[in-house]
Amino acid sequence: MSATTATPAKRLDVDAIRAEFPILHQQVHGKPLVYLDNAATKQKPRSVIESQSHYYERDNANIHRGVHLLSCRATDAYEAARARVRKFLNAAEDAEILFTRGTTEGINRVARSYGELLSAGDEILISHMEHHSNIVPWQMLAKRKGTVLKVAPIDDAGQLDVAAFERLLSPKTKLVSIVHQSNSLGTINPIAELIAKAHAVGAVVLVDAAQSCSHLKVDVRALDADFVVLSSHKIYGPTGVGVLYGKRALLDRMPPDEGGGDMILSVTFEKTIYNKLPHKFEAGTPNIAGVIGLGAAIDWVESKGLDAIAAHEDDVLRYGTQKLTEIPGLRIIGTAAHKASVLSFTLGDIHPHDVGTVLDMEGVAIRTGHHCTQPVMDRFGVPATARASLAVYNTRADVDALCVALHKAIEVLG
Repeated sequence: MSATTATPAKRLDVDAIRAEFPILHQQVHGKPLVYLDNAATKQKPRSVIESQSHYYERDNANIHRGVHLLSCRATDAYEAARARVRKFLNAAEDAEILFTRGTTEGINRVARSYGELLSAGDEILISHMEHHSNIVPWQMLAKRKGTVLKVAPIDDAGQLDVAAFERLLSPKTKLVSIVHQSNSLGTINPIAELIAKAHAVGAVVLVDAAQSCSHLKVDVRALDADFVVLSSHKIYGPTGVGVLYGKRALLDRMPPDEGGGDMILSVTFEKTIYNKLPHKFEAGTPNIAGVIGLGAAIDWVESKGLDAIAAHEDDVLRYGTQKLTEIPGLRIIGTAAHKASVLSFTLGDIHPHDVGTVLDMEGVAIRTGHHCTQPVMDRFGVPATARASLAVYNTRADVDALCVALHKAIEVLG
């Protein structure tokens, strides 16, 4: 269902891939684990786990400030991870890669810092399918600065109304913040087209690539994106780490939003001179092991190939879509022509939380709730959905196990 399926990709040995994920080989409530909660967080391959263990066992020291060997090795590993991210996103230079705690902090950083360059009456455009982390920071900015938040609608399939999006653009639009792939619908937005339309009116564009970065190539220069945010744990890396990419010209203009160690060149009681990029935006001791783990995760993903990963996940998604539509009373929420990895659904009048509880007892891990997209739930007239979401280690057999568990839920709860 993804646009990436148009290009041929190598076939993956999924059994061999599964063997690289220690957590998958266990039982839950006496049943083999079927992990289908990947939009919330993906599991970690052994190489990622070992990269962090190696740091703590051999190189544990603070970075950038030490002259002793451990600090030098830690600094080298940390900055090597930055270079991996730069290459992965095809950024122009390492200095355009800022490490954060995750996508949420990245968006908040842009809202706090770039937001200081905006004025009352300036407009910010988002879409109806955004995660709360791409709604609330802009509401906070509007309250603080008097900016105006506008929302582009989505249709009954969960697709962005591109014509309405374009109509909402104007010379007053100073920033567009848009998701690349919806976490609750799976919809893939035509992000290059949206960026071009926004740039045509002079707006800066932030792309939320939290979900897409493990499925689609995110080439910041080909897209001409101004900002891109992503989370390590959505791309098989550790939690607590993320990336904010920004064009140097924008980052140079933006004031730092946090003060402290490593973001300064000099401090007196009268004046502080800020450090150069990227350090200007990285105050304090970072999650060093997590950043190193992110670098290892990118290495792992690239060793498999994004095209191959996408082709495999799309095959399982198509199979899952077919199988779920055969279950009486099941309604899939989000049927966009271009989508990836996500199967959100309701099951008759059974509350999704109850569905999730029964599935858990059958060893099947899914997510239930509003998925931090309450406006999406309101749009489709449901309080919540059950969401099965896929990763490269999932198989058609996992879908079959999901369907068996759903029939069990109907038997128990229907």
